[in-house]
Amino acid sequence: MIKDKVVLITGASSGIGEAAAKLLAAKGAKVVLGARRESQLKQIVTDIEKAGGQAGYQVLDVTKPSDNERIVQFAKDTFGHVDVIFLNAGLMPNSPVSALKTDDWNRMVDVNIKGVLNGVAAVMPTFLEQKSGQIIATSSVAGIKAYPGCAVYGGTKWFVRNFMEVLRMESASANSNIRTATLYPAAINTELLDSITDSAVQEQMQGLYKTYGISPDRVAEVVAFAIDLPEDTTVNEFTVGPVNQPW
Repeated sequence: MIKDKVVLITGASSGIGEAAAKLLAAKGAKVVLGARRESQLKQIVTDIEKAGGQAGYQVLDVTKPSDNERIVQFAKDTFGHVDVIFLNAGLMPNSPVSALKTDDWNRMVDVNIKGVLNGVAAVMPTFLEQKSGQIIATSSVAGIKAYPGCAVYGGTKWFVRNFMEVLRMESASANSNIRTATLYPAAINTELLDSITDSAVQEQMQGLYKTYGISPDRVAEVVAFAIDLPEDTTVNEFTVGPVNQPW
C-alpha cells in the first residue's frame, strides 16, 4: 500500500519527479522532495500541503554524497523512516560523439550514474537495518536500444539498467527484502530537452517529442503501481510510452 509510506524523490522539482510527488501524496504517501532548485521545491510542497498531503523538501545535488546522506536523514527526522527512494534525477544533453562535447559527457556521468550510486549508498544502510525498502530508478528506452546522438546518455542509462538488475539479484539472494523497479520512459514531455546544447539534435528531438511525447503523469502512475504492489512481489522493469511509438 502507498498510504503512509515515506517516499524520497530526487529530481523532484519538475517533470516526472514532480508528477510522482503529487500523485503519491494524493494517495496518502509522505513525500520528501530533493533537487537543486529550491523555489520550485517550495512551491510543489505548498501545493501538496494545500491539497491535504504531507511533504517536505531539501535542496539536493545528487552528485554530492553528503547531500544524499543529508536528505535521507532529513526524511527520517521528519517522518520517522524511509520506505522508498525514487532515483529520478537526470540530464540528456545529447550530441554526436564527433562533436566532442566532453563537458556534457561528464555532466551526464555525474548526474545519471553517480547520482544513482550516491542515492543507493545513502539509503542502503537504513534499508538493511530495517530489513525492508524499495529502490526505484529512472533509466530510459535509450537504456534498452542504441540511438544515434545518444551514445553517452544511452550509456549512462544502460548502466542504470545493469546496476538495478544486479541489485535486484543480490537483494533476493541476501533475503534483504529490498525491492527494486526500473523505469524505461520513452518521449516524456519534461525539461530534459532543455539540456541539449547541440542545435541539430535538439531540433530533431523536439520533432520526435512533438509527435510522440506523453505527460509525465503517465510515468507517475507507473511509479505508484510499483510502490502499491504487495511487499512480496517484484516486477522489476516498466517501459512507458505511447502505443504508437516507433521504438
